[in-house]
Amino acid sequence: MKSQGWSGRLSKDQLTRISAFVGLYKALHLYFSDDLADDWITLDNAGPTFAGKAPAKKMIEGGLPAILETRDYVDALRGGV
Repeated sequence: MKSQGWSGRLSKDQLTRISAFVGLYKALHLYFSDDLADDWITLDNAGPTFAGKAPAKKMIEGGLPAILETRDYVDALRGGV
C-alpha cells in the first residue's frame, strides 16, 4: 500500500475496524502515558465493560461490537461522550 503498488479495496467492515483501532490508539495516548497506553489493552480491567478481562481479549471474543464498545469506553474516560 505504501509503495503505491497495492490495488485492492477495503470493505466497509475493514474500514470501520481500522477507524475504531486508530481512534482507540489515539484516545489511549491522550489519556494515559505512552507506556500505559501501549499496555492498557493487555491488562486485566475491573471496569464493568470488561468484567476482569483484558480489553484485547474482550475485543477478540466480541468482534466489531466489542471493539466499538471499547473505543466508546476510552472516549468516555477522556470525557468525550
